[in-house]
Amino acid sequence: MKEANIFQMILLGVFGFFIILAVLGFSGFVPGFGGKQDKDRFLGNVIVWGTLPARTMTETIGDMYGSEKTVSITYIEKRKSTFDRDLVEALASGSGPDIILLPQDLILRHADKVYAIPYETLSQRDFKNRFIEEGELYLSEEGVLALPFIIDPMVMYWNRDSFSSAGLSSPPAFWDEFFTIAPLLTSKDRESNIIKSALSFGEFRNVLHAKDIISMLIMQAGNPIVVKSPMKKSGVATTLDESFNYEVLPTNAAVRFFTEFSNPVKTSYSWNRSLQFSQDMFVSGDLAVYLGYASELSLLQRKNPHLNFDVAEVPQSRGGGKKITFGRMQGLAILKASPNIPASFRAVSLLSDAEFISLISGAINLPPVRRDLLSKKPTDSYLPLFYDAALVSRAWLDPSPELTDTIFREMIERVVSGRSKVYDAVSTADVELERLLK
Repeated sequence: MKEANIFQMILLGVFGFFIILAVLGFSGFVPGFGGKQDKDRFLGNVIVWGTLPARTMTETIGDMYGSEKTVSITYIEKRKSTFDRDLVEALASGSGPDIILLPQDLILRHADKVYAIPYETLSQRDFKNRFIEEGELYLSEEGVLALPFIIDPMVMYWNRDSFSSAGLSSPPAFWDEFFTIAPLLTSKDRESNIIKSALSFGEFRNVLHAKDIISMLIMQAGNPIVVKSPMKKSGVATTLDESFNYEVLPTNAAVRFFTEFSNPVKTSYSWNRSLQFSQDMFVSGDLAVYLGYASELSLLQRKNPHLNFDVAEVPQSRGGGKKITFGRMQGLAILKASPNIPASFRAVSLLSDAEFISLISGAINLPPVRRDLLSKKPTDSYLPLFYDAALVSRAWLDPSPELTDTIFREMIERVVSGRSKVYDAVSTADVELERLLK
């Protein structure tokens, strides 16, 4: 009886292997599998959900694959604020999409819903050679959870008029330079109220992308925040309070630096909770430096066409070993609930093609995720910088964007309010993050 069960398991495994091979062959992932008739066979219709603009995606898909014979691709735009909820509800009712553009901060939440591409089909080596390093967040023990599709790196927007007025010819390349230039770029009234600010660091609630900025500072200091860990049941573990052989814990150093600029007794004091939202203050010309995403360029230009600003790489930690910026990434992920896996594989193969990635990146003015495309820099005044930022973009496996936002906010506010020392605030955040990961 025991031998029969083992035989059945082996037989099922063999059948499963050939089913996957057939699926990948029909979809175009396995070159040479199947004859010409298979390659021309219509596999069906697939629906893709994402938060990119519907018009841009639909037009680009139509231009590139309007006459495609093997699959028909329909893109549906979803609101970013409700994407997660809409997906869960749709899957529960059996009406979900075949493919989603999976953001890097929802990988852990939806990994169990995704059909992993086996490494026998796309090896880790081929994946790493093809895509930027941040894309490796999509690699799992089972296979590739998604193929990187777009990357939106964080950059530094700086007000040229503010710097010129302060006698500064260029923006800083290292964070410690802000201790010197912050007093020159910050203006106060007679009551010491901040009128113009150098940098929107020190608070959380009125700083757009605060969690991402703090994450970037921590990673630049040498701490990845979350690492993959086979020893943990969840497969991941937090490293917030680890030293990584540094004399000062990287997270402690990052938090201390970030909160320095909200301390009224410091000469670098340039931000507090009473000020406008950071992006609004930059657009009004009252914030010298704004940390934002490459995708915000056109928005800033539209909000104030007369604002004299430029773009630069985000500053780095002078003692850091490598350049890092934070990047928001989305990848093409096939859902297990898709009723047409072969067609979904074919669609993902087409949408991750170099020519299509080049077209969609150009349409949304963002750098491509493929290394072969990043090696050919355009001559546009901003895109070359965005291309460089894409190569050094990093992020971390976030168990719950909303809840970790609260954890990071409370960590900062404990320090700023004086309720906790930096070490204690970081330790508390580490415990709370570990609890979430479990």
